[in-house]
Amino acid sequence: MNCFHCGRQIEVLERVGFRDTCPACDRALHACRNCDFYEPTYHNECRETQADRVVDKDRANFCEYFTPSHRRAGAQGPVAKATAASKLEDLFKKKQ
Repeated sequence: MNCFHCGRQIEVLERVGFRDTCPACDRALHACRNCDFYEPTYHNECRETQADRVVDKDRANFCEYFTPSHRRAGAQGPVAKATAASKLEDLFKKKQ
């Protein structure tokens, strides 16, 4: 899986514990944004209909349906945000 914050690849051997953190940025790994069911466009931002509502998707939680995400950290990490911002600046820059 990849950390939702920094994008670092993390090898999951058995399961992600409730208190596990990313070795690079120290963010919680057992968080909604690292879960395969996380989807911002769904009700409660979760595709699992039986899961309890979690308000803060970045923080550790005790959801029993947590499944490590196999998708790549997209525009969620700070590096990707900076890259996207610079591409937008280039796109709308005045041509001389």
